[in-house]
Amino acid sequence: MDPVVATELAKCDDAIPFRAKTHYTHSTWAKTFLSRPELFLLPESLPEIEKIVKLAGRCRRRITTTGSGHSPSSLTCTSSWLVNLDRYNRVLDVDTDTGLIVVQSGIRLYQLSEELDRHGLAMPNLGSINEQSVAGAISTGTHGSSLWHGILSESIPSLRITVADGTTKSCSSEENPELFRAALLSLGALGIISEITFQAVPAFTLRWKQVIDADAKMLSRWDDDLWTHAEFVRVWWFPYTRRAVTWSAQKTTEPPSDPPAAYYEGALGYYVYHNLLYLGQWFPRILPWVEWFTFGLQYGFANGATAAAVQPSREALLMNCLYSQFVNEWAVPLHRGPEALRRLGSWLNRLGPSDPGYVAHGIPFSAEGLYVHAPVEVRVSDASALRSTPTLAPPPRAYLDPTVEDGPTLYLNATLYRPYHTDPACRARYYEAFEWLMRELGGRPHWAKNFETDGPAIERMYGPDLEAWRSVRAQADPDGMFVGPWHRRHVLGQDGPILPLEEVEVKRARLSSLFSGGGVLVNSDYDPIPDPPLGSIGSFFARLRGKLGWGGHAAAAAAAAPAATTTTTATSDRDEKGHVGA
Repeated sequence: MDPVVATELAKCDDAIPFRAKTHYTHSTWAKTFLSRPELFLLPESLPEIEKIVKLAGRCRRRITTTGSGHSPSSLTCTSSWLVNLDRYNRVLDVDTDTGLIVVQSGIRLYQLSEELDRHGLAMPNLGSINEQSVAGAISTGTHGSSLWHGILSESIPSLRITVADGTTKSCSSEENPELFRAALLSLGALGIISEITFQAVPAFTLRWKQVIDADAKMLSRWDDDLWTHAEFVRVWWFPYTRRAVTWSAQKTTEPPSDPPAAYYEGALGYYVYHNLLYLGQWFPRILPWVEWFTFGLQYGFANGATAAAVQPSREALLMNCLYSQFVNEWAVPLHRGPEALRRLGSWLNRLGPSDPGYVAHGIPFSAEGLYVHAPVEVRVSDASALRSTPTLAPPPRAYLDPTVEDGPTLYLNATLYRPYHTDPACRARYYEAFEWLMRELGGRPHWAKNFETDGPAIERMYGPDLEAWRSVRAQADPDGMFVGPWHRRHVLGQDGPILPLEEVEVKRARLSSLFSGGGVLVNSDYDPIPDPPLGSIGSFFARLRGKLGWGGHAAAAAAAAPAATTTTTATSDRDEKGHVGA
C-alpha cells in the first residue's frame, strides 16, 4: 500500500473496516476493457463507504464504482481506487402494503427480484438481463421494452448518495430535488449511491409468444398495433434475411408453462454458433449465411408463431446475451423507426434503385465489403405516458434521460459479437455509419454502451439539461473525485478545466492474449498480461491473425487510441494540485 495512504489510514477509526486489495485486475463482463486499480475496495456498510470517500479526499485519490461490469465501455476503468459494492447488497426494509422496498445499492437485479418474489412483489419492468447492480442499472439509464414504462429509475421515489466530502445525502422529488434528478442517471460522477427505495408492484405472470415474419410485414404494423397489442413488446431484426421476430407478453392468471428448448441454450447450438461467428472473422462474406442458418435453427425457417410460454415476469422478460460483445444502442423518436431500419437495411445490403426494398440511405460511408452480426434489437419505452396520467404523481425526469421527452421512444441496439474474445473487423465502419444515421434521426446514445459520439454533439442533444447536471455534479464533487476520462470525453467537455482529482488520459494498450480477453488495458504502465506461450494454439492464431492484419498485435497497434490513465503516484507524475501528468 502507498505510504501516504497507509499514513492517512492509520489516523482513521479502526473500528470501521477498510477492506482493500492490491494487485487486482478489473475487466468488463465482455473483456472489452481492463484496468489495474491501485486499490480494489469491497465495503459492506455505509460507514465503510463514507470512510473510503473521506480517506480518498485526504489521499488525493479518484474513486470509481463498479458492480457486474456489464457496461462494455471504459466507464468503470481506473488506475486509482475501484469500489465494488457486491458485498453491500442487503435488503433494509419491505412494506408489502405500499410495495416500497429499501435496498443497499450493490444488490443485483436478480437478487432484488428474488427478494420481491418472496413478498409477493415484482419490479414493474425489467431489461433484457438481470445481472447488473441496482446502482449501475439506474446510473446508466437501463430500460425494458414497453410503451407502458420508461427507464427503470422511474420506479425510484428516493435514494441516498455519499458525495465527495464523505457525507450521505437523502434526495427525492421533495428533498434535494436537483440532486435527485442528477443522481437518477449519475454516470457514477456525483458520488456513491448507497441506498435506493424502489416502488414495486404485485407479482405478476406473463404469457409470451414470438412470431416470425418478413420485416416488411412487421414494418407495415408499426403505426397500427405493433407496439400496443401487448404491454411488453420487442423485435429482433435480421437485416440480411429481411425477417423479424416479434416477441410480445401480456399479464395473465394462467398456470405456468415452460418455453420450448432454444437452440442457443444447448451446448451444441451455443458452440456451433460461436464457432461460425469466429469463422466469420476470417471470412466475413459468410455472415449473411450464418444469419440465415442460425436464425432458422433458433426461431424456425417458416413464418408464423414459433414459441410461447407462461412465466413469472422476473423470468419472462430476460434473454440470453450469449457471448462477449460490443453493443451500440441509441434512442430515437418511435415514429422514425421504419425510416431507420429501411435506411440501415438498404445500406448494409448495398441495395440499388432497382432492388426490392431500396430506399436512399444517405449514409456517407461505404458498405462495400462490410458484413455484420445479427440481430439488431428493437425496443421501446414511453416516459411521457407516466407523466400524463392524472391519477399518479409524475415521476421526476433524470437530467440525462436519453428518451424522448414528449412521446414514445425507440431503441435500436447494434450488437457485434467478439467470438473467443476477438474483435470484429467491421466494428469501426459499422458503428461510424450507425451513429451517423442515429444522429441524423435525432437520436441519443445509451450511456452504458460503446459509442464514439463525444462532447459537442452530446451538448447539442441535451442542452440545458446537461448544463443543469454539470452544475449539480460540481456542487456534489467540486474536485472531481468521481471524474475520469470517459466523463471528460462525453459529458464534461474537452475545453473545461481539469479538476484537481480528475483522471486524465495517458495511453492504452491492446492485449492480444486469449487469456486476457483481447481487451484494451487502460492501466498500461503496469507489466502487460502475458501472451499465450509460444507453441500454443492461442499463440499460433494470434500471430497468424496479426500477420494477415485481421487482429492481434499488428491490427491492434495500428488502431490503438489514447486511453484512460491513472491518478496514482505509482504510474504517473502528479503536480502540487493533484493533477495527473500526461
